Amino acid sequence: MTLLYIGSLLFGGSHLFSILFPGLRDSFRSQMGEKAWKALYGIVSLAGLVLMIAGFIQARAVPDPVYEGLYGMKHLTMLMVLLAFILVGASHGKGYLKKWLHNPMSIGIVLWSGGHLLVNGQRSDLWLFGTFLVVGLADIIMSEVRGKRPDYIPRVRSDIVAVVIGLVLYAVFLFGFHPYVLGIPVV
Repeated sequence: MTLLYIGSLLFGGSHLFSILFPGLRDSFRSQMGEKAWKALYGIVSLAGLVLMIAGFIQARAVPDPVYEGLYGMKHLTMLMVLLAFILVGASHGKGYLKKWLHNPMSIGIVLWSGGHLLVNGQRSDLWLFGTFLVVGLADIIMSEVRGKRPDYIPRVRSDIVAVVIGLVLYAVFLFGFHPYVLGIPVV
């Protein structure tokens, strides 16, 4: 679990620093320069993500339950994940979903991680999905507090593309990644 802890600290910590302390983040960015800051932030985040995944895979080999997943919530989780993928797709376009929700990427991350926490209660699940849940919620809350809103004229085409991207990603993860890469069949 050590890798998972370190990865969560690096990934979650770097994102929470950026979300909670934008003035300090901007100060570092101006001192270092845009490219150097983005490179450092990207390397720390990527290293954290890789360590989280490696630690998660390692920790899942030894069962360490904290709670039992809620019975019958598998279908709700699957719906939450589907919506999450659609929202992640919506975050990259200029559609009505993004305009209305303000922060579809973070809402999608919260749905994805929250859904997984409904049905998975291992300590490793709490660390992995909990890190994403905390970061996503912090981003949603702080973005709303700061009044961060997308400013553009929305296009239906962007929402259609988001739904298609979400459905394709969902199918890939459901029928490919989850059972064959993670070794955890969902259906």
